[in-house]
Amino acid sequence: MKLGLGLGYWGAGRPDGVDEAVQAAEQSGFDSVWTSEAYGSDALTPLAWLGARTTRLTLGTAVCQLSARAPAATAMAAMTMDHLSGGRFALGIGASGPQVVEGWYGQPYRQPLARTREYVSILRQAMAREVVRHEGRHYHVPLPAEKGTGLGKPLRSTLHPVRERIPILIAAEGPRNVALTAEIADGWLPLFYSPYEDSFYRRCLDEGFAARGERPADFEVALPVQVVVDDDVERAADRLRPHIALYVGGMGAKGANFHRDAVARLGFERECDEIQEHFLAGRKQEATAAVTTEMVSRVALVGPPAKIKDELAAWEESLVTTMIVHGDAATVRRIAEMVL
Repeated sequence: MKLGLGLGYWGAGRPDGVDEAVQAAEQSGFDSVWTSEAYGSDALTPLAWLGARTTRLTLGTAVCQLSARAPAATAMAAMTMDHLSGGRFALGIGASGPQVVEGWYGQPYRQPLARTREYVSILRQAMAREVVRHEGRHYHVPLPAEKGTGLGKPLRSTLHPVRERIPILIAAEGPRNVALTAEIADGWLPLFYSPYEDSFYRRCLDEGFAARGERPADFEVALPVQVVVDDDVERAADRLRPHIALYVGGMGAKGANFHRDAVARLGFERECDEIQEHFLAGRKQEATAAVTTEMVSRVALVGPPAKIKDELAAWEESLVTTMIVHGDAATVRRIAEMVL
């Protein structure tokens, strides 16, 4: 199991200590570094800035949101990043959710699976420097004459690729989306996955691999895993309760929160309902308090070093190929010592 450093997306401004953490990751044997975007900082700009200070780390987006860019624009960015990094870029994409897609990007959130399939098809053509042609329900390249000036024509990238197949990973949580990921992508970016109960995801992936006709030997599963080292397990869990409460309770409307559904599948349906009810009513402290230590321990590594080392065996035997951890330079070095 490889290690990746997750930088997430920014809050009010550029976080402190990021440069030092990236340097520590490269020096400590980490394999990759990952950035994200929601509706503030984007994923690509920080990754390019920080990636310029590395020579070995894979530079990944987890994730670039589909609605933020036309497929061709994402392909251009991916190819450019691959050139700048000497073939070290990995493109993580995701459909996001209706609140962000419609509320921030002003785009309709309809048929996300069909849109993802078409998006990836266009990415593959563009990044292989083929003449891009696509007639779909959601994307038309070139634009049909009746919808524009009639002057559009099929084009190929002027930029020659470093690699004709840049790895594409898809962020997915729902059953059909996970199956689609196994069918068309080079890797999967899950969230709130647990090595103690992953039969649901194994079935979804097997369905997608069957549709693909093979299970690629190098299929990547890159998972963000929160790690908090502390001699007091409860105190360590307290660090993560607000994060889980936010995603389960507030990252999506009632009935349309994919993160809540992912945690509920682990056997916490009742707890998730309680957390969501509190959070949507504005009772964030109560929502945080409703996150049990057992919930935290299923999806994260918390507690004394010896406990974390013992629990690592379950993660190493799981589907996860890259564990993406968050933390400062000191945390990065400490985790490297325990895992690597």
